[in-house]
Amino acid sequence: MITDSAYDLNRNVHRITLYNTIAADQQHTSRRPRLYLHLDMNCFYAQVEQLCYNLYGIPIIVGGWRKANGIARGIVATSSYEARKLGIKTAMSAFEAQQICPYIVMLQVHYEKYQAISREINAILTTYAPDTESYSMDEYFLDISFLLKRSRQEITYFGNRLKNEIYHKTGLVCSVGIAYSKTYAKLASDLHKPNGMTAVLTEDDAKEIIYPLPLKEVWGIGSRRNAKLGAEGLITIQDALGRGPMVFQRLFGAYFGKMLFETVTGKDRAMVLDHASHVPKEITYMHTFSDWTDKPDRVRGEITRAVRQLCYRMRGYGCRASTFSGYIRFQDASWKGISFLFNTPGLTNLDEYVLHCCLNTAMPLLSRFLKEGHRIRGIGLHTVQMTAERQLELFFQEDEKMLGMYRAVDRINNKFGLESCIR
Repeated sequence: MITDSAYDLNRNVHRITLYNTIAADQQHTSRRPRLYLHLDMNCFYAQVEQLCYNLYGIPIIVGGWRKANGIARGIVATSSYEARKLGIKTAMSAFEAQQICPYIVMLQVHYEKYQAISREINAILTTYAPDTESYSMDEYFLDISFLLKRSRQEITYFGNRLKNEIYHKTGLVCSVGIAYSKTYAKLASDLHKPNGMTAVLTEDDAKEIIYPLPLKEVWGIGSRRNAKLGAEGLITIQDALGRGPMVFQRLFGAYFGKMLFETVTGKDRAMVLDHASHVPKEITYMHTFSDWTDKPDRVRGEITRAVRQLCYRMRGYGCRASTFSGYIRFQDASWKGISFLFNTPGLTNLDEYVLHCCLNTAMPLLSRFLKEGHRIRGIGLHTVQMTAERQLELFFQEDEKMLGMYRAVDRINNKFGLESCIR
């Protein structure tokens, strides 16, 4: 259940990890044909900043800054196409970007600005299809199955009309992919950027456009799974089609392997989800430090922020949890990190209970690893099991005054922006 539609439930959500076409509870039960449209706002953050400051033609990155001595710090959240042509990529350090292009323009992320434009785009999309999904601030899906019996010309006209309206109302360009599979629609939108339009309406289209693509481009196939498939001689989607589902089931299990093969081969039955009403199985928060750190207070502060956002989203979904998992990632040659579990006294979504238990578990570990000479690169936190049920617990009950205080804080943050009010 969702307690309040004003909750910003997409903040700091890495949706690519959700693999929406694979999860069983996010697929249609029927196998009737469907048609999907995927819209990708090309280099969204960078494009917005170019529009706001008239920086067209100039290489820019969003997410970096320069210290007083001129040294670049931070991580590239996105870059303009002018920067990408120079070899500057997302997740690269700003220092590396500066080495490639000394005159690169560095801008900070302005989340509220992008969010406002995202809402404007989403409002446009709802006039084109009844079922729309805001996959992230710059990616959207539409179920356009009502166009299934229309001609190719009518379907592509629909996609181009949508692209043109977004440009005229926002000044931003986007790429569109239309396909009979949600996964293929996403792959298609990525083929002709910026401002592209690609339709995969038949299997002949797929043979020409989709099947030659590498498997690593498909949802759910990260570097490890791709390496396993590559060791079996499976490099492209065409390779997977030729070998059949058995190799996927052998590598990844009977159930998940079958689901992954169906995704790869365009046979998934994914829903277009309204994330405002869809409650995830778990909530996750991740942070990578711009500079690896050996300062315990800095890590403690980021853990506090992680708990705050995790609990905020749980309250937005009307859920609670009593078991949580975290990890601390190191920056050195010998360690990759450590995971840990912790429990609260009972089911809760209030920061104070979760933070107290988290710090009691995490800080002794952190102290030990810092003494061993490790530096911290990132932290993560997620719920292990959530429930929307209000269970009567024998030995634990949330403090009513504290509960009321967090409700008041959420109302302020929902109205004026996250972290306007911090408990």
